[in-house]
Amino acid sequence: MAKFFQFETDFVDSLRCIPMQVRMKLDTCGIKLKLQDWNHFSTSEREQLVEMPCTAATEIAAYREFVSNLVVEHTGTPAKDLPIEEHPAWLNVTTIPDDVSEKAEEFQVKLTPDKWANLTPEQRFALIKLSRPSHENKNFLPALQEFNLN
Repeated sequence: MAKFFQFETDFVDSLRCIPMQVRMKLDTCGIKLKLQDWNHFSTSEREQLVEMPCTAATEIAAYREFVSNLVVEHTGTPAKDLPIEEHPAWLNVTTIPDDVSEKAEEFQVKLTPDKWANLTPEQRFALIKLSRPSHENKNFLPALQEFNLN
């Protein structure tokens, strides 16, 4: 059963946006998926992308192949590759990325190493994504609140 964050509740019923757990899988398998491409997928295909595992090497390869095939099938063009980080920041329990610290400070929240280490990889991933300058950051504060960091 998929676990969605509370800050995603406004769109997870319809899956009109790409949920964080799918974003994490896409980063893990090295595929850049545009929202426009996601919106071409059927509801059942989106649900499959939510439910499919993407942890072990064979699962990661299968996930990548499945997404790649969906993109080609629906758009006629291949998906763009993302570089796969050998040591993703969301798995690093000791180093808080600067973007995350700076964004938290905008809300008068001081992230400590202990607080960062106690987050799940999924929570750290969400904060990293939500703190990027290129991302719409309206869910950063709700994420801080949901993760009991404020």
